[in-house]
Amino acid sequence: MVTDDKKLWAVELLCQKCKEVGRLPKKDDFDEATRSRIKAYLGPWPRALENAGLKPVRKKKR
Repeated sequence: MVTDDKKLWAVELLCQKCKEVGRLPKKDDFDEATRSRIKAYLGPWPRALENAGLKPVRKKKR
């Protein structure tokens, strides 16, 4: 089970990187271990960016 602390850590890391690089963070901006933890806590990369509030939530296609 993913705790709120772990999710918050991942969100803060993504937001910090966004400010640092001036764009949406890419997977390549993080080392493999960090990238894996972010994805484990927030989901696949596009969903992780959405969960961090950095990208609009994609509407599901019907």
